[in-house]
Amino acid sequence: MAHTRLILASGSPRRRELLAEAGYRFEVVRPELEEPELDEDLGPEGTAEALAYFKARAAADAADPSQVILGADTVVALGRQIFGKPRDADHARTMLRLLSHNRHRVITGVALLKVDDRLFRRIDREITHITMKPMSEDQIEEHLRTTDWRDKAGAYAVQEQADRYVMRYEGSFTNIVGLPMELVNRILAAEGIVPER
Repeated sequence: MAHTRLILASGSPRRRELLAEAGYRFEVVRPELEEPELDEDLGPEGTAEALAYFKARAAADAADPSQVILGADTVVALGRQIFGKPRDADHARTMLRLLSHNRHRVITGVALLKVDDRLFRRIDREITHITMKPMSEDQIEEHLRTTDWRDKAGAYAVQEQADRYVMRYEGSFTNIVGLPMELVNRILAAEGIVPER
């Protein structure tokens, strides 16, 4: 069976959509990975990069030696406090209360691994600043009655209802969605991987 040169190491439908919409041909390998305990000294930016690295490494065993693996992970940070995906509705409620009416960062770490030499070609990150609108307790509870908070860093998805939650953002919109395409296009082009349309 012929392999495409690029593998996306992610189970995220949003990342798959962004890469496909950009015109890339790729395979998806959902990395089987328990998120590792990371040193708090890494901070939010280092954490996003490290998690992207671990995802790419976890997908390498399923890859052909000629393939290149793209791993990505997104975290939301308020100061040095990191918000990943909420464990449950109570965890999501706490996140939303803290983020409400506050400026915070959406950080996506991106790692590119060349399988044949197990060398990382690039590890990088994109940061977008978001200022959330104030959310009342009723609005938070209404949000938690939907599924929009599940499996989303920070317990919200801008692509679902940006005007409802976001006062303003500065930086890459696709980063907020889950894959900073401006950065991804640059690092893939450096490896000779370009969109097919």
